[in-house]
Amino acid sequence: MYPTEKVQTNHAFYAQLPSIAIADLLRFVAKETGFLEAFSHVLGRHAKSMPNLREILACVVAFGTNMGLGKMAEVSGLSYATLLTTARNMLRPETLRGANDAISNATAKLSAFELFNIRDEVHSSSDGQRMETKIDTFNARYSPKYFGLDKGVSACTVVANHVPINARIIGTHEHESHYVFDLLYNNTSEIRPTRHSTDTHGTNHVNFWTLRTFGYGFAPRYKDLRKKTASLVSFEAPNTYAQDVLIRPSHKVDTDLIIREWPNIQRIMASLAQKDTTQATIVRKLSSYARQNQTKKALWELDNICRTLYILDFIDDVDLRQSVQKALNRGEAFHRFRRAVAFVNGGKFKVQTEAEQQVWNDCSRLIANAVIYYNTMLLSQVYERKLAAGDTDALSAIRRMSPVAWQHVNLFGTFEFSDEEFILDMEALLARYADETNWRQATQEGEDDEFA
Repeated sequence: MYPTEKVQTNHAFYAQLPSIAIADLLRFVAKETGFLEAFSHVLGRHAKSMPNLREILACVVAFGTNMGLGKMAEVSGLSYATLLTTARNMLRPETLRGANDAISNATAKLSAFELFNIRDEVHSSSDGQRMETKIDTFNARYSPKYFGLDKGVSACTVVANHVPINARIIGTHEHESHYVFDLLYNNTSEIRPTRHSTDTHGTNHVNFWTLRTFGYGFAPRYKDLRKKTASLVSFEAPNTYAQDVLIRPSHKVDTDLIIREWPNIQRIMASLAQKDTTQATIVRKLSSYARQNQTKKALWELDNICRTLYILDFIDDVDLRQSVQKALNRGEAFHRFRRAVAFVNGGKFKVQTEAEQQVWNDCSRLIANAVIYYNTMLLSQVYERKLAAGDTDALSAIRRMSPVAWQHVNLFGTFEFSDEEFILDMEALLARYADETNWRQATQEGEDDEFA
């Protein structure tokens, strides 16, 4: 089960911290990670002026919070014309991807990052977050369950060790499972998951085989596992198995079909590896063929083999079941965080194109990435000091402290984007956790530990 709405993501650890303005936090993270270097002018070397870093940060906050440039100009003291020019010249999907990667890579180098490994591996998850659109765009679709009579889109995000390493906006009419491989394989950060989880919406007839081919262990959580156990396969005829067992295969694998279609399967996998096409395109083409298409059936047979092995492991291994749920909980925690970041206008997109949706979503991810880096850095510093002092219990305590927290970050009010260097008194922050009373309060366990 997913956590209820009453569960708070913020850990007690962050209640000890003083509030920090989002503008100051971004300036600090920019100094530590250098993510602002990823923002280049659209004209390249032909640009007549150098980028203004405070204007870039203002644009990122304006888009990431759904505030827009007009409102940002009112609360920051910067002119709307200047912000508009900066946004058009500097904020593009490729520059935002580079900035997000810079922060993600810096987070992965912190000592606390590996503490969030699940069963000693980077276990990622992906899921879609529905967001309503104020303007009718091409990919906006009706979804009565989420939007009532309005339209919206879905933001699919890959979260690994709490870090959002990749994201993509899709229509709510599109199946999330068609983008699982693309999101993982097109991840340009240095964080490389070895196992990946989704809910039932992230599964289809080819994902087990596709992800296995490229070195990922696919570990979905099924809504109805009993139904899935009724479609297991084997290399022997089902009637050779005892009739009174709870789980038995439903049909025999067609190995001859796989052998005949193996050259075609190899060509499809090679196309994916070379990024000549996407998984979504291949799935759509295979699905458009007649049901007796032999290549499609062979892919399904391979996927059935991988799925059968996984389901048997999932039933026997309680640690695996808990790991899958923990990875999915982290994705849900990030969705709560992102919704808190994009708080203006009820979190509704008010852009006119799909490209703008991607830019605004990447700005929200950038803000979230910066806060996660800041939190992980604090956890790393505390962990290193506790370890140096011989406090080995700090290891298990910090493992339960999710860096997805924002109660100490001021996302509201006026914004001051100054050219002056922001100096963070790290020693003063760490001194709070040197006090035993404060440390006991910071490490108290609660319902939020399930997100860690």
